[in-house]
Amino acid sequence: MIIDDLIQRSPVRIFERSIGGGLTSGEIGVIAAPSGIGKTSVLVQIALDKLLQGKKVIHISYTKHNDYVLAWYEDIFDEFIRKKNLDNPEEVKNEAVKNRVLLKFSQEGVTGEQIRRSLRALIVEGGFNAEAIIVDGFDFSGSGGAQNGERLSRVKELAAELGLAVWYSCNIPGDSPRDKRGIPGILQDALDAIDVVILLETQGDHIGLKVAKDRARFNPEQMALKLDPKSLLIQEAAGGKG
Repeated sequence: MIIDDLIQRSPVRIFERSIGGGLTSGEIGVIAAPSGIGKTSVLVQIALDKLLQGKKVIHISYTKHNDYVLAWYEDIFDEFIRKKNLDNPEEVKNEAVKNRVLLKFSQEGVTGEQIRRSLRALIVEGGFNAEAIIVDGFDFSGSGGAQNGERLSRVKELAAELGLAVWYSCNIPGDSPRDKRGIPGILQDALDAIDVVILLETQGDHIGLKVAKDRARFNPEQMALKLDPKSLLIQEAAGGKG
């Protein structure tokens, strides 16, 4: 399979159609789920889809080890190769890696302003014209509700200025309540700055993807997608709305 076919047939196309064509410049999306459900896998697949199109991505990790993130990229790319019989896989992989920058930050002792300065230096001064930023492992419960709202608003301003779409993961604690719109309580104080919220939920033998917020729309709706419980790859799901 050639790379163009892989891109066109990717389940990420359905993912994007489910949220009005995907995130645009200045928009923030959140993949929310309890621990271990597949948030990082979904973020990496969104990032890898852009990388395969020759677009640049910055992946910010708040986890302790970057090799954890690298392993996700390696595993998902290798799974693509195995399932799709991709032509010239090593060449495609090398080109994708050139368009990716991995950054690791600690949530303690590093301010949002310091991170924004680092991003500006990389994108503007360093000439790394990224289209998307992936933020994995940010603890929405660690900064406090009002602070989260302010922080994401600042990120949103930077994203609009530099032409970026931003995806976060959010770990939902087991005791976190949800409102009637399906939005987890942990996101409530930052909701004004968030354009899209996707929930991952265990449903029998697979993990379902549900749109809880799509800009001004708050009607939770199942995507025509699921995560394979073993590989955690995004797949089409029968009977969904796409």
